Amino acid sequence: MESSTGDGDVRIVSRRLVRPEPASSPGMVPSSEPPEVIHLTPWDLQLLTVDHTQHGILLPMPRTGGGGAQVVVDDLASSLSLALGRFYPLAGRLTTSEVTVTDGESSTSPSLVISLCCNSEGAEFVHAVAPGVTVSDIATPLYRPPVVSSLFPLNGLLNVDAVVSSLPVLAAQVTELADGVFVAMSLNHGVADGTTFWHLFSTWSEINRRRTSGGGEDISELSTPPPALARWFLDTCPVPIPLPFSKPEDLFRRPQHTPMQECFLHFSAESVKKLKAKAKAEMAAAMTEPPPAAVATISSLQSLLAHLWRAVCGARGLAPHVATTYKLPVGLRGRVQGIPQEYVGNALTFAVARSTVGELLDNRGLGRAAWLLNRAVAAAFDEVRAMEELASWAQKPRLRHVVPRRNPARVVTGGSPRSDVYGNDFGWGPPVAVRSGDGDKVDGKVTLYEGRGGGGALGLEVCLSPEALARLVADEEFMEAVG
Repeated sequence: MESSTGDGDVRIVSRRLVRPEPASSPGMVPSSEPPEVIHLTPWDLQLLTVDHTQHGILLPMPRTGGGGAQVVVDDLASSLSLALGRFYPLAGRLTTSEVTVTDGESSTSPSLVISLCCNSEGAEFVHAVAPGVTVSDIATPLYRPPVVSSLFPLNGLLNVDAVVSSLPVLAAQVTELADGVFVAMSLNHGVADGTTFWHLFSTWSEINRRRTSGGGEDISELSTPPPALARWFLDTCPVPIPLPFSKPEDLFRRPQHTPMQECFLHFSAESVKKLKAKAKAEMAAAMTEPPPAAVATISSLQSLLAHLWRAVCGARGLAPHVATTYKLPVGLRGRVQGIPQEYVGNALTFAVARSTVGELLDNRGLGRAAWLLNRAVAAAFDEVRAMEELASWAQKPRLRHVVPRRNPARVVTGGSPRSDVYGNDFGWGPPVAVRSGDGDKVDGKVTLYEGRGGGGALGLEVCLSPEALARLVADEEFMEAVG
């Protein structure tokens, strides 16, 4: 039965639950009773109070032959079922149990344990249509059109909502456009991070591509590696970890969002290369410390983000004395012993670079900003410190929130150019574009993707107040690097 999403452009045709297909990966989906329970790590639990991870790709129109669009949608649902045969925990549900924690010799307090129950209830699969929306309507505009929000499932929810309302931790939406298809997923960030998101997405697209080309349903020979499902805990960490709450509703701190606007900017490999060369030259000329060898570690990404950081400070009209920060994620897969690249879960920490606006906007501010980002990333990954933080978190849990406090001088980056977004061909051509949903869209949020054509190109989805974003795209020095 069709229903409107409310924006007049996208209509929901159907919803169904897609369960993992055991035959696709023999031995992968457990049939034990009671269901397997996966306990969440500190990296997982601290993200229960933020929004879902939401990304989607814009694809050309499938060649349906005589089968019609419904056959393509059904094939995508079936392929997702096969992919969930590998990622079966993501077809489960978050559950709670109450425990009593002893504080000292006699004092006790109620606590809450939140875990992932692998009961195979299924991921939600939404089929939608938007016959009045074209590929160009989404891919061409500089500013993100409002209709993009309706192309994603599980909108407007915090991760902890899945605990309170027994919602799926994973949902997919396939929207038929006038001349293309938008394929999107929303993944509970309390269960897994963006690396796991794209690992599953790539598995799904490869399975569908193989089936479209007559490769059959045997996924044992996929080029996408199987996931590592075992959660990683410190040896000294209690398992499960009790949270100091009596009920899930106590975790809520639903943010009050102010109106934001977004734009998508593409930077060619050549443009990024020029920014990197400029940043290195400025640092080498300005400082006797660090030595030239250390300046050489400034990366292309750090140079581009430095360029953005400076421009955002200018667009916000911040005074020179104002302190500004740039926060970006640092992945820990392959860096912490015992956490493989295919790890399913959250495995990241955060780096924070700090400066004053005046220092960033001086004549050699690009080099300085890039160096500050470089040093922040280097400092963020200290294995001893990371382990100490994990150990202390289990003793005194601290939850992250979307907007813990208003900070008009902050920039926060999510995403990674290492994810092979444009390799997600479902069988009828590579993606035309990539976009993110409404999750975590706060003032200063930047979502990072690989750029079209690869080779070092980068894409940035920038979210700012409408006034600041208008000034940013009018900044000729900044926009000169876009293209």
